[in-house]
Amino acid sequence: MLRRLHHLQPESFSFSKKNLVWAKEQIKKYPEGREASAIIPLLWRAQEQEGWLTRPAIEYVSELLNMAYIRALEVASFYFMFQLQPVGEVAHVQVCGTTSCMICGAEDLAEVCKKFISENEHEISKDGKFSWEEVECLGACSNAPMVQIGKDFYEDLTVDKFEKILKDFDKGLVPEPGPQNGRYAAEPLAGLTSLHVHEANRLDHNASVGLAIELKDTIERIGSDKKINSKKVKK
Repeated sequence: MLRRLHHLQPESFSFSKKNLVWAKEQIKKYPEGREASAIIPLLWRAQEQEGWLTRPAIEYVSELLNMAYIRALEVASFYFMFQLQPVGEVAHVQVCGTTSCMICGAEDLAEVCKKFISENEHEISKDGKFSWEEVECLGACSNAPMVQIGKDFYEDLTVDKFEKILKDFDKGLVPEPGPQNGRYAAEPLAGLTSLHVHEANRLDHNASVGLAIELKDTIERIGSDKKINSKKVKK
């Protein structure tokens, strides 16, 4: 699939002070002359700061790593995790559409996105808050159907639950990520059939959900000078 840069681009890009310090630490991890090996984490941090990956950001990172711009562009355009077009100010929703999720209702979730966000993928909602796309497997097949919103997974979804999640985000809340049907993680729906000793002593949340609640960065722009959402995770 051919991926191109968006036709509308900002005039410039630079890392925030915090992110520039972080970037220089990443570059130090690689031997002299191999600084280009840091291209993916630096592009990713640029996207986390701005929400999407702009041409000025790609140019900035390539200069920081002393590599040709075309080499950085090749990386950015090859990996689909890099958003080459603007995304919603609040959140970008990724609907998993691969086999397990498709069988369990991913197409219905996509219809919810068309209703609440935009008719077409990669189009920003009229209020500017949201955007969405269908993606390949996100690796949560046991919890199908699921979506990724910002940095976190929302799993075991139904149409009604997904609609409520989007409405909560629209209200400025951050719904608790993870399974939405009462499951702890990816155990059988009927309950554990083994490893019962761990069930008695487990934490309130699985590791992924627990970290999301602790960091409160589901839809935050990392290192950005502007905050998108600072309200607590809704429990």
